[in-house]
Amino acid sequence: MYDWRLLENGLEIPAVTYADQPYIIRCNDGAWLCCVTTGSGEEGAPGQHVSTCRSTDGGKSWEKPVPVETPGDVENSYAVLLKAPSGRVFVFYNRNSDNVREILSHDRQEVITRVDSLGHFVFKYSDDNGRSWSRERYDIPFRLFECDRANVYGGKLCFFWNVGRPFIHNGTAYVTLNKVGEMGRGFFQRSEGCLLASPNLLTADNPADAAWETLPEGETGIRPPEGAGPVGEEHCVVPLSDGSFYDTFRTIAGHPAEAYSRDGGKSWQPPQFMRYADGRPVKHPRAANFVWKCENGNYLYWFHNHGGRFIALDPYVTYEDRNPVWLLAGIEADSPEGKVIRWGEPELLLYSDDPMIRISYPDLVEENGRYFVTETEKNKARLHEIPAEFLAKMWRRAAGETVEPEAEELDWRAEEFRFPPFLDRNCEAVNRPSVRTRNGYALRFELEAFAAGTLFDHTGPDGRGERVELLPDGRIAFYLSDGCGGSTAVSEPLPDCNAGRLTVNVDGGAGIVSFVWNGRFLDGGDFQQFGWRRFDPQQVPRPNPARAATGAGVASLRIYARPLMTCES
Repeated sequence: MYDWRLLENGLEIPAVTYADQPYIIRCNDGAWLCCVTTGSGEEGAPGQHVSTCRSTDGGKSWEKPVPVETPGDVENSYAVLLKAPSGRVFVFYNRNSDNVREILSHDRQEVITRVDSLGHFVFKYSDDNGRSWSRERYDIPFRLFECDRANVYGGKLCFFWNVGRPFIHNGTAYVTLNKVGEMGRGFFQRSEGCLLASPNLLTADNPADAAWETLPEGETGIRPPEGAGPVGEEHCVVPLSDGSFYDTFRTIAGHPAEAYSRDGGKSWQPPQFMRYADGRPVKHPRAANFVWKCENGNYLYWFHNHGGRFIALDPYVTYEDRNPVWLLAGIEADSPEGKVIRWGEPELLLYSDDPMIRISYPDLVEENGRYFVTETEKNKARLHEIPAEFLAKMWRRAAGETVEPEAEELDWRAEEFRFPPFLDRNCEAVNRPSVRTRNGYALRFELEAFAAGTLFDHTGPDGRGERVELLPDGRIAFYLSDGCGGSTAVSEPLPDCNAGRLTVNVDGGAGIVSFVWNGRFLDGGDFQQFGWRRFDPQQVPRPNPARAATGAGVASLRIYARPLMTCES
C-alpha cells in the first residue's frame, strides 16, 4: 500500500553526494528555485559548496544545477534564499574567504579541521530567476557580541552559520544568524542567535549600498532559557499578524525554546521552553526545528517529538533520533503582551524504515492550495507533498473544533474478526516473499472508570493476537504477537485516573504505537524519552481462534481500519 509519509516515496532533488538544507522559493516566472549545500565528501569536507537548480513542473524534474561560487573554491555553505518584491533573488551563505584550514577548540586542546562554519557571511543575487548568479559577492557586516569577543581568537575570527528562512517585514529584509562562542565538545559548544536586518537591501540598485544592523541591541544574542545549557542555535523567526516576531530554536536540554520580540527584533522577551496549549513542554533533541507561517495565516512546526531530561546524557546522543518527523499546527492567540502562537498536538509526518536514518533541514512550499516539504538525510534531498486535508484537520483541532475520523470501522464482535495484516505475500514472485502492507488500526476506548486490568483481549491460547491493559500505576500496555514473535509498547502513566477517551494507534507503516488520552498525545513526559514506541511490523498473519472482548471499565470501544490522527483521536 502506498504511504505518502514514507521517506523513499519523495522526489529526489539533485546534489553531488552530501546534500543539506534543500530550500525552495517560487520565482516570478513560476519556476521553483532550490538551493542545496553539497559536495563529494561528507558534511564539512573540503570542496563543500552551494548550488541551485530550477524546476518548472513542481519538483518532478530539475534543470542542471548551477554553482553559486566557482567550483573548487574555498568552502561555501548553508545557503538560504530570499525573493524581493521586484523578483530579484538573494542567496545568503557562509564563506571561508580567508581559507582558514584549521582552528583550535575553546580549551586549546584540540585542532579542528572542519572549517565550514566560520569566516564571512556573504550574499549574491540573481536577476534572471536563478539561472545565474552575480559575479560580485557582498559581505554582510555584523556586530560582535560578547560571545564573539570571548572566543578562542578574541573575535578576530568568528564562528557562525544559518538555517532559518529569511523574511521581509515592513520593507526590511531579515536574515537569521547562529553565532558560536565556543567550539569543542559536541562541535558547537556554546551558541546564541541574532538577526541581520537591512532596511534598503530590497530597493538598492547596488547591493553594496545596503545597510545592515545586528539585532538584538546590546552585547548578547538570543540565548537559551535559564538552566537549559549553553547551546541555543538554529534560530527560525517568523513575523506574527500584529508585527511581533516569534523565534524557535534548539537546545541541549531535550526541549526546544521560543521567544517573542515586540519591537522588530531590537529586544526579546526572556526565552522559554516551547509549550503546548495546555502548558506542558514540547520535547525535541538537538536537531533542526522549523516554524513556518502559511499563506492562510496559520503555522506549522517541524520537530522530532522526544527528548526531555534523557537527552542531556551525552553531547553526541543529543543529535540522534531524527526519524520519524512530527508536525504541530499553530494558530495565533491573544496575550497581554501581544499575539502568541498556540500549538496543537503532534502528528506523524514522515518516516523511514531504517530507524538510524536522520531526516532534517526541511523547507515548506505552498502553491495553489497544495503543500510540499523538502528534507534531507544528508546524502539525499527529497520533496514530499502533504495532503492539504491532513493539515486542515490539524488546524481545525488547534482552533478547538472537533474532528471526527472518516475511517472504516471494524466489527470487533464478529466471530471472524481480524485486524488488518501488516504483511502479505507477493504471489507474482516465484518465491512468494513477504511485502509490507503498511496497514494499521486504532482502538478508541471510552472508559467510564479507572479499573486496572484488561481493556481489550484478542489473544489465543499461545498468546497470539492483541491485548490492551491498564496497569495499576496508570500506564497503558499494548501487546502484539503472531504466535512466534511479538512486541510490547507501554505508555507513561495517564495524567489522571478519571473517566475519559483513550486511543491506541497502531501504525504499521511507520512501525509505531502511540497513545492519546482525552486528545492529549502521551509523549513520555518525565518518565520516558519516547512516548511513541516502535514495534516490529514483521508479523505473519496466522489464524487466531480467539474472540475479542473488552474488560471492566470500558463503556464502549470502536476499532478503525487505519491509525487515527491525534486530532481525530
